[in-house]
Amino acid sequence: MTIPRPTVRRLSLYLREAESLLASGTRTVSSGELSLLLALTGAQVRRDLGHLGVRGRPGIGYRITPLIDRLRTALGVDRSRNVVIVGAGRIGRALIAYPRFGARGFRIVAVFDTDPKVIGRRLDAHIVYGLDDLESVIEKEDVEMGIIAVPEAVAESVATRLVDAGVGGLLNFAPCRLDVDAEVVDVDLSGSLEELAWAIAGRVDE
Repeated sequence: MTIPRPTVRRLSLYLREAESLLASGTRTVSSGELSLLLALTGAQVRRDLGHLGVRGRPGIGYRITPLIDRLRTALGVDRSRNVVIVGAGRIGRALIAYPRFGARGFRIVAVFDTDPKVIGRRLDAHIVYGLDDLESVIEKEDVEMGIIAVPEAVAESVATRLVDAGVGGLLNFAPCRLDVDAEVVDVDLSGSLEELAWAIAGRVDE
């Protein structure tokens, strides 16, 4: 199934809202209701969910429990996935402490760094490994995903080692593009702030 990246991002939002509605006791939701919650059009919601073969019933909408199951399967969060973090600096430590990873089925199994002052220390529930252990830990723990939270200068080499060791997907916090044979999602914090600054400036100028 090939789904456009923008649609995938919206599927994640649908899942979040559907889970929230279910927790509140709601059992069905219409495309119109979802569109209002997410500032979309009903037609967009129907097109997005249509990619999954999900169709609402006239006058009823979508049954939430099956919708959640279908969204989780499509997004690949219907089972646990082992993850490693490379970089135990400020971003890495914040990610280690982020509780929603576990709630979404992303299990952090190891943390790596090159700083001798950090290697061997415990961060949250994890002992920090040196990079010499990277390949053996990935093989032992059957790691599928890697999070890169290292400086730009070493991000490419770290990404290459992760991919060569069998990691299939990378979440990249380094401010650079990675040329590796794997799925990469870039998290551009500064770019997001610049976009926000532009939006605020536009409102001020109105």
